[in-house]
Amino acid sequence: MSVLVLLLAVSAACCVGFGFVLQQNVAQKAPLSDFLSFRLLLDLMRVPRWLGGIALMVTGMALGAVALGKGEISLVEPLLATNLLFALALSRHQTKQPLGRQGWAGLALLAGGVSAFILAGEPRAGSAVTDPLRHWLIIGAMLGAALLLAAYAKRSRLSWGPVLLATAAGLLYGVQDALTRVSSTRFAAGGFPELFTGWQPYGVLALGVTGLILVQSAFETAPLRMSLPALTAAQPLAGILCGVGFLGDRLHTDTGALAWEAAGLAAIVAGIVLLGLHPAMPCGPAPEEPVRDLQQY
Repeated sequence: MSVLVLLLAVSAACCVGFGFVLQQNVAQKAPLSDFLSFRLLLDLMRVPRWLGGIALMVTGMALGAVALGKGEISLVEPLLATNLLFALALSRHQTKQPLGRQGWAGLALLAGGVSAFILAGEPRAGSAVTDPLRHWLIIGAMLGAALLLAAYAKRSRLSWGPVLLATAAGLLYGVQDALTRVSSTRFAAGGFPELFTGWQPYGVLALGVTGLILVQSAFETAPLRMSLPALTAAQPLAGILCGVGFLGDRLHTDTGALAWEAAGLAAIVAGIVLLGLHPAMPCGPAPEEPVRDLQQY
C-alpha cells in the first residue's frame, strides 16, 4: 500500500469528519419546512460555522479524489470510513464525554476491520470492465435504492427518516467516488478536453449536490448519532461494490481471504455503529425546543 495514498485518504477522512460535526451543529437548527428542499442549503449558507464545515468537507473530498486517482477504490474507501473517528474526536471536545468501553471497542473494531480487509484482500488494479451494461446496472441499482430510501424517509422523517436519508446519501457518495476515479483516469489520459467530454464529472457534481441535500436534511431532523453511522457505513460498501463491479479492482478470492474480507467489513460496520452511538456524539436539540433560529449560530 502506498504511503502517499494512506496519508491522503486519512487526511481526507479527518477533514470530512470534522466537517460533518460542524454542519450538523448548524443544520439541527434549520427550519423543518426546508426538509429535502434546496432552500435548506440556501438557509444554511448564511451561517459561517456551516460554511466552515462545508469547506472542510470539500477539502476532504478533494484529497479523497487525489487518493482515488492514485489508489484502488477498494483500498481508499475503507480508509475514508475512518472519518467517524475524527468526528468523534471533535464531538468529545465539544461534549467533554470520556471515550469509555464503547468508544474503545468501536475504535478497535473499525481500525481492526479496515486493517483486516486491506491485508486479506490486498486491493490492486485490474482491467476496467468495458461493458456499459454492467456499469449502468450497478450504478442504476445504487441510485434506485437511494431513491426508494429517500422516498420512504420523506414519509417518516421524524422516526427512521434520518437513518434512511443518511444511507441513501452514503450510496450516492459511494457512486460519486467511483465516478471520481473514472474522471481522474480520463484526465490523466487526455487532460481537460478528455475529462469534460465525458458525462462522469457532471455526474460527480449532481451526486454531490443531491447527497448534500439528503445529508443536511438528515442532520436537520435527528442527532448526529442517528445519521452519521448509516452514512459512513453505506459509502464504503457502495464504493467497493463499484470498484470490484466495473472499475477493475481485484481482491484475493480464496476461501481464507474471503472470510477475512467479510469479517473485516462486518467489523467496520460494527465499529461505525458503536462509535456513531457513542454519548459524545451531538444529541441535537431537546424535543421541547420549538425555536429553530439559525442566526444564533
